[in-house]
Amino acid sequence: MAKERKIPMRMCLCCREMKPKRELVRVVLNKEGQISVDLTGKAAGRGAYLCREVQCVAKLLKTRALDRGFSRKVEDAVYEQLQKELSRSE
Repeated sequence: MAKERKIPMRMCLCCREMKPKRELVRVVLNKEGQISVDLTGKAAGRGAYLCREVQCVAKLLKTRALDRGFSRKVEDAVYEQLQKELSRSE
């Protein structure tokens, strides 16, 4: 009898839906205070998750939800990098 594996779930920062971790993109705040896009999902630091859907990316840019998620001002370059990475992966 095979044991069922538990699928880790995470909440999208914009649409607030719970989805499997592998379907989401992770943005990481590391110990040095640098924020970067983590496509592997394994980088050290505090993570925030985002859907790959166009609506969620647009809402993220409009509401600057990463600022709330990390409780600090996030540079525009991070939002631009995130938008590029998501458009490239589609």
